[in-house]
Amino acid sequence: MEFVQFDIEDRTGYITLNRPDKRNALNDQMVSELKQAFTSASESNEVKVIVLRANGDVFCAGADLASLQKLQKNTYKENLQDSIHLKELFQQIYTLDKVVVARINGHAIAGGCGLATVCDFSFAVPEAKFGYTEVRIGFVPAIVKVFLLRKLGEARARELLLTGELVSAADAQRYGMINKVTDAADLDREIGEFTNMLITKNSGQSMAFTKRMIAEVQSMTLEDGLNYAAEMNAKARASKDCQKGIASFLNREKIEW
Repeated sequence: MEFVQFDIEDRTGYITLNRPDKRNALNDQMVSELKQAFTSASESNEVKVIVLRANGDVFCAGADLASLQKLQKNTYKENLQDSIHLKELFQQIYTLDKVVVARINGHAIAGGCGLATVCDFSFAVPEAKFGYTEVRIGFVPAIVKVFLLRKLGEARARELLLTGELVSAADAQRYGMINKVTDAADLDREIGEFTNMLITKNSGQSMAFTKRMIAEVQSMTLEDGLNYAAEMNAKARASKDCQKGIASFLNREKIEW
């Protein structure tokens, strides 16, 4: 792949945006390569947790505006297909059967902020800025809006999406956009400790089930959601991981995940 790197180390899949000369801006090829990398990470038995990171000083500046300008000459159907392409990437990350942690080493703007939004956890340096700036160039934060409303609620999402204002990493953490702010010198260590905790202490199957339920239950009625939860509860009890975990606990043995 030209714009994305995929590496595996210590049961962690590292997916790296590798277009630093363009501030890791997203174009059609980069989105395709990201989808390919996440598919590879999902299917690999060597990967239990995924870290999404970036080369250069910017995490992701959003859509490549030069590419976007060219797309303006497309037909509606062609533009719809391109939009679906990005939608599929965001949906893939949000519903992936493995936990995805964003390592945000610099600004995450527009679509780049959207990437951070759909990850399960985000660690950022204090200098990073976040924002959905689409309205400032006559565009719309259409796809990310669906996920942001789920993550933050309407009031905060409305504020961020309609103003297009950039916010600091500290404010992004306070709003619930990201999970932790940490100095650059400590970023890799803290992410490593966090991912190692997930890898060694948690059942991968249980995390996958939980992610799926979070994605699906929010669109259900109360009754449907509770019925779905009961069904998943029953399925989980019959799983090998649950049997192993309970047996190890009762026998006072360390659980090896």
